[in-house]
Amino acid sequence: MEKRTLTCIRCPRGCAITVTLDEGQITSVTGNSCPRGDRYARDEVTHPVRTVTSTVPVTGSTSEKAVSVKTASDVPKDKVMDVMAALVGVTAKAPVEIGDVIVRDVAGTGVDIVATKRA
Repeated sequence: MEKRTLTCIRCPRGCAITVTLDEGQITSVTGNSCPRGDRYARDEVTHPVRTVTSTVPVTGSTSEKAVSVKTASDVPKDKVMDVMAALVGVTAKAPVEIGDVIVRDVAGTGVDIVATKRA
């Protein structure tokens, strides 16, 4: 039997959650104060995902040198470094609007990189 302790990030409480596994199967989740904590712990142990944020340079803008970007949805945690590597050398051409797709299907994840500010 294996136990993993996590700090929940789904709300400001930051519950200390313990997940018990038996042969890779979750047998219990304890310590969460709400259902979101239970879901977070189960997902984090079986299929961890992250939102990736970064910046890319902007060309053709007189006011902005870079624009903040993020993944449009979560990507598998083991793909985070691939996503970051795929952003090397990427530039955005002004004008950029919030939500504009900067990179489609980044690193083969099926997730787009989108702008989070105007430039």
